[in-house]
Order: sequence, then C-alpha cells, then structure tokens
Amino acid sequence: MQEETFNLLYEPWILVLNLEGETEEVSLLTVLERAHEFRGLAGELPTQDIALLRLILATLYATFTRVDVQGNQKPIKNASEALERWQRLWEFKRFPIEPIKTRLCHYEERFYLFHPERPFYQVAGLHEKNGKRNTIAQIVSDVPSRVERRFISMKSGKNAECLSFSEAARWLVSMQAWDYAGKKASVVGGSPNGGGTGWLGKIGVVYPVSHTLFETLMLNFVLLKSDKSLLPYGSPTWEEEQLPTAEKIERRPKGYCELLTWQSRRVLLFTAEGNDSSLVTGVLYSYGDVFQTPDMFIEQMTGWHVSKQGDTKGHFIPNRHQKERSLWRDLSSILPQAANSADANYNPGVIQWLVLLKERKVIPNEIIQLCAVGFHYGAMDAKVEAMTADMLSIHTGIFTQLGSEWVSRITSNLQLTDNCVNQLFFLATDLAKASGDSDSSHHKAGEGICSAAKAEAYFRLDMPFRRWLADIDPAQSDMDEAEQVWKDTVKRVLLQLGEEMTHQFGEKAIIGRWVKNKNGSKEKLYTAPAALLKFNSKIKRTIEKGG
Repeated sequence: MQEETFNLLYEPWILVLNLEGETEEVSLLTVLERAHEFRGLAGELPTQDIALLRLILATLYATFTRVDVQGNQKPIKNASEALERWQRLWEFKRFPIEPIKTRLCHYEERFYLFHPERPFYQVAGLHEKNGKRNTIAQIVSDVPSRVERRFISMKSGKNAECLSFSEAARWLVSMQAWDYAGKKASVVGGSPNGGGTGWLGKIGVVYPVSHTLFETLMLNFVLLKSDKSLLPYGSPTWEEEQLPTAEKIERRPKGYCELLTWQSRRVLLFTAEGNDSSLVTGVLYSYGDVFQTPDMFIEQMTGWHVSKQGDTKGHFIPNRHQKERSLWRDLSSILPQAANSADANYNPGVIQWLVLLKERKVIPNEIIQLCAVGFHYGAMDAKVEAMTADMLSIHTGIFTQLGSEWVSRITSNLQLTDNCVNQLFFLATDLAKASGDSDSSHHKAGEGICSAAKAEAYFRLDMPFRRWLADIDPAQSDMDEAEQVWKDTVKRVLLQLGEEMTHQFGEKAIIGRWVKNKNGSKEKLYTAPAALLKFNSKIKRTIEKGG
C-alpha cells in the first residue's frame, strides 16, 4: 500500500517563468499566491501548460464562485453578481490566498500524488491480473514507445523511463487531458478500449494570454455564457465524495469545473523500489470517464461548427486545429462577430467573455496574445504525430463595438488573401503545360508545384500578417489605410513568388508548347511569359475588386 507522499498543495512541481525571465518550480498554493509575480507557465510542452492552467482555473472556480474576495460565503446567483465578483478580483490585482487555502486545504488529503486510498488524479489499487506495469514513458507526450526513436523528445533513451515526482505530476495532469486513443492496459474492473483521446485532444484549444499569470488566469476565468446567463460551474474532481474505481463510466459533465478536471483515464503511478523510491518508473492506465462530444457548450476554450455528416449531423462539434496551418488563417472562426449570424454565439467562450469585459470597460486597451494549442494524432487517433502551438498579438479594442467593423475588414482581407493564393494553382497548371511536363487533359497539371508554392506563399505572408494585426488599434488606426497596406503586401509577395516560379521552369517553358483542349478539337499555345502575365493580371484584378 502506498504511503501519503508529495502533496501538490505544498510541494514544488509547477514550472513557471518569473518576471525576471527565470524558471521556478513552485507548489499549487504558491502559484496561486504569487500569480501576479509570474509571466506564465513554463512546462515541458505548451500542451502541458494548458492542462495545468485549466487545473489552476478549477481552483479559482471552486473558490470564488462560492465565496467573495474576503472569503465570506456568498455563492454567485446571477449575472450581476458574477461580473461584480470578477471585477473585484481583477481590481485586487492578485489572488487573495486565504479563501483559496481554506477551500483547497479542506481537501488536503486528496492532493497527495501517492496515497493509500485516493492518489491525485489516480485510482488506488489499479492492477492487471498478471501484475504487469508499463514504463512511465507512456505518459510523456512526446516520447516514442521504442527506445531507439527517443532522440528528439524532452526525455531521450533510458532517461525517459524514470521521472521525479514533480515531473510525473505534470505529465499526469497533461495525460488526463491529451492522451491518445487506442488499446490501454487490461486492468481488473476497467476497460482497455473505447473513449478516444482525452478531452483536449478532441477540441482546438484557443485561449488569451496577458502580461502576468494572474491576468491570464483572470481572462480565462469565464463566469457567464455568451447569452449572459450563469455558466454552470460544478465541482472539481477532488471534491467528489465517492472513491474512483477502475470502471469506465459514460456520463456528461454537469459543470465547467468538472470538465476542467475531467478524468478521461484511470491511472496509477508506481515508484521505483529500493534506494530509488523518489523516482516514478511505472504506470498503469485504462479508459475512465467518457461522453459524446457534440453540443458540449460548457467548454469555453474552443469554437464550434455544425457537423454535416455521420451520427453528429446537425449538431455542433468543436473546431480542431489543422495540421501545419497558422492560427491567423483561421482567425475568422475565432474573432467576435466574424461567424455567420446563425452560429455567431459559437465562437470560443473565452472570446465572448473578452467582448463582455470590454463592453463594461473592465480591462484596458492593450495588446494581448491569442494562443492555439493542440495535438494532431495518427490513424484512429492512436498516436501523437504533431503539435500546434501558435500565438497572435491582438489589440483588446478588437473586442468592442468599435472593433466589430475591423473584424469584418480583417476577415474579408483573409478571404481575399486565400483567393489570391489560390491563383497559384492556375499559374502552376499553365507553367506545367508550357514545359510539357504534364498531361494537358486535366487540371491536376503542376499540382505538386502548386502545393509547394501555396505553402511558400503563406510562409512569406505569415510574419507580415502578424505585424499588421498587432499594429491595429481600432481607436486610432485608419481602416482604409490599414487595409491598403495589407493588400499591397499580398500583391508584392505573390507577384514576386509568381516570377520565381516562372523562372524555375527554364527556357523550355519560355518557348512554350501547343496543347489540345479537353475534347481535342483545338490547340492552344502555352508559354511561361503568357502564364505569368495572366497570373499578374488576376492578382491585381482580385485585389482591386476586394476579393
């Protein structure tokens, strides 16, 4: 039986970056008490950081939806009280630690990483019939299962097979949020199959980040739904009275706090034997709490769209980040007022919350960061293949009535950008025909070249767009002037890229080639100069028409 060891309330285990740019390892209570002294979390991966941020958020919900800033029992009952509670905390400029301590220390026994009855985020006594255990590397997100492949991960080779208590605690929280699907351990009373990834693996996480960890937590401390009714807060997992078992349970979370601490896996960590008992070397885990994803609007850190196929057809399902696609290209699905009127309320809840805070003039006019985090899984979501970790600087003035027209302009310029980049397909097709390198009977000519050119176009537009967006202050910037700056940038980048593509095809394409049309009745001369001239004309015409 495991002894009570390593209490997460008091032991240092959360990595943070202080205001001097140095990394510290602090306890859960310390990170809350000194949140205003830290820039942010600084764990091994951005996916780990957001999992820990959500855990810390859960402690705020568990405290300040029930008591006021002074610690007096006063549960939030309506929207007015919710906004007043939030504003008092924001004006306090730090978290009053005594109410938090009172709430969390009441459940002190449930914050031990190792405990005979209730280890944190785990199930005591979890076991397989044959006593088998997996290496602890199973819970480290970027470590391949095969030792010889561990050369570009946070832990390499045999070093991935043992973790300190603090490391194990961080990866445990991350694993509950992000673990891939596929067969798990056949624990007694549990299920090795079904349930898919952890909850965060099923959504495209979007959240705001500000100058300090305190401000970041507060901007994500959403108290109202988009219709300004109370968000169902619920309770975190450590407040549940019933002891967790190995059984997989199908149930839907009743409140956001429950979702922030969702137990998607049944887990048990094992320490090394003998003199190395301060290291974690083994783990067992199987599927835990599962639910169907559609219409889970309690979640505040993702956008939603209507599904058009399968069992979820007609329901809202969470947006997921696309692999190798920058956040700014999907900005139209994130910004307020940008979605179609039919689903305008299904932008991420954290964005709607920023809009409300700006309407009340609670938060200042300044630059914040919009962050996107996510894992991309392989076949059947059974392994991690890649990670999204992107950030955009944006002025809070965008989240105001004044900023609504800016949002319209920004999204229309994003559409114009896509339309212009798509013209590279036709240029690549014509150049391929001019050089005789492709079959002229279909539009797939030069497809490989086109894909590479489009990727290069978005790469060259990436930093200019980020700077352009960050420079927009709705209260001071001139809308027409800013729009023209972006159009000029798009034109310059694409005309230059078109010229470079044309040169790649060489003298053969300059001379050109006669190609029959689809029915074979007529021939047309394709040359590189003519293809470039047509491309330049289309780009200029598209920009002049505004898309």
